[in-house]
Amino acid sequence: MSTSSAASPPLAPPLPALPPPLRRAGSVLPVLSVLPVVAVVVLLGLPVASGSAATPADAASGLVVLWAVVDTVRRARRPLTRTAALVLGLPVVGIAVAAAGAVTAGDAVTGLARYLQVFVLVPVAVVLLVRDRRGARLVLWSLVGLALWQGAIGVHQYLTGTGALYQGADIRAVGTFGPSDVMGMASVVACGVVAATGLALGTRARRLGVPPPEGWGRLVAVGCALALLVPLALSFSRGAWIATAVACGAQLVLVGMRPAVKVFAAAVAASVVLVGGLGVGAAALQERLTSITQVAEAPDQSVVDRYTMWAAAADMWHGHPVTGVGLKAFPAHRDGHASLALSSGSDTQGAGQAFRRQPLLSPHNMYLLLLSEQGLLGLLTVAGSWLALLVCALRRLRRSGRARDVALPACGLLLWQLVNFLYADIGGPSTVLTAICFGLAAWWALARVGTTAPAAEAGPR
Repeated sequence: MSTSSAASPPLAPPLPALPPPLRRAGSVLPVLSVLPVVAVVVLLGLPVASGSAATPADAASGLVVLWAVVDTVRRARRPLTRTAALVLGLPVVGIAVAAAGAVTAGDAVTGLARYLQVFVLVPVAVVLLVRDRRGARLVLWSLVGLALWQGAIGVHQYLTGTGALYQGADIRAVGTFGPSDVMGMASVVACGVVAATGLALGTRARRLGVPPPEGWGRLVAVGCALALLVPLALSFSRGAWIATAVACGAQLVLVGMRPAVKVFAAAVAASVVLVGGLGVGAAALQERLTSITQVAEAPDQSVVDRYTMWAAAADMWHGHPVTGVGLKAFPAHRDGHASLALSSGSDTQGAGQAFRRQPLLSPHNMYLLLLSEQGLLGLLTVAGSWLALLVCALRRLRRSGRARDVALPACGLLLWQLVNFLYADIGGPSTVLTAICFGLAAWWALARVGTTAPAAEAGPR
């Protein structure tokens, strides 16, 4: 008689299953990890003090970076893939070299901190803290909520004549950012439109029976996107309009022609009702829209200033082609390269602030700002990182399947930033929003596959 069975070691008793409350708590943890990022978005809704260089959202973004480091060390796992580390770390090279050529040590420190915050540290923190699609959706909906809040304030400013100065009247919607950052509310609302459009197009609802929660979410997203068109129009920001049209148009193309036609028809109908039927800023909007096609024939002073600063930035680059004139050195070199057509500044007034002449301290073109201050090295490393993000994001989008509810808005927000950079640059209280958008795009493009896949597909790989 064999004794092998008697010699076999006894089987270990099976581990007891976790009680339902603990299982539910474990499923909530990935969502809780992203709450610090949501807190930064929420803080962007607070009023901004006039002339303040730093905001509560900036301070909170620093805490988010620290928390991401602590959380990564606590979890004891490799934080980024090799590709993510290369793409997100590439801008450090050009930024550090340009900081060494700054005019003063103070400019070097503040410029280095700002660029690293926006294009490296906060995006990396978002990649680390967003652990699944639920967390990404929470951040996206927080962007939509912020846009609704700022947009509501902006519409109230227009209706009551308490906005920023525009064509002799205090009617420009600026939200809580004030007349010194007229692009602040426009950027927030535009990002809300892009995020809501992506959420609506990427969410699938069942065709039969009662619509599931995802179906109701799509209807809410469509409503939010259409409602946000009003404050976006009242911001009178041509650059934000163009970037939003390009980003939303790209999302529509990516999902196919049938949804594109439906959404386009809804947007046109909403525009006709709001502008034609209700007369929301009809005359001012008509003038602003017409000016987009007449910038070369009959440019206003703001366009003349913009073109003059573009030429000055290009001239700085010609003098320092490799490394530029140094971080935050554009104002110091501006007068030596600009023509006499440049005005002394732009008039700002309204929204609770007295009249002041705001100096022109940047070319209002991020690519030319990189060329002038960081040279070809900065353009290739910083803008090259953005291009790599876009390529990686679009490649993953093609394989996304049911994850398009986060893929489309992430790609749309990145594209919006890249187009908007043709007419704007970083700076001002709303700058941290740029970092959040780059972080969401980086999460979608570079995070580990298990974190971006649908819940049914995610798992050990």
